[in-house]
Amino acid sequence: MKKNIHPNYKKTVATCSCGNIINFFSTINKESINLDICGVCHPFFTGKQRVVDTSGRIERFNKKFKNF
Repeated sequence: MKKNIHPNYKKTVATCSCGNIINFFSTINKESINLDICGVCHPFFTGKQRVVDTSGRIERFNKKFKNF
């Protein structure tokens, strides 16, 4: 194996806006990363997912494709 061609693999900390802290190892050159959303606060994983119907988009879709 060749020496000095591989990137450094070091500990990195990701901090979510909800306060969750995730420790992992990465080749990124930063020691910390700020996240907007993570698996703890994401609506898909928490079960608090909402369907937002803006200006009747769902009804227009159903009307257009009701015969298929």
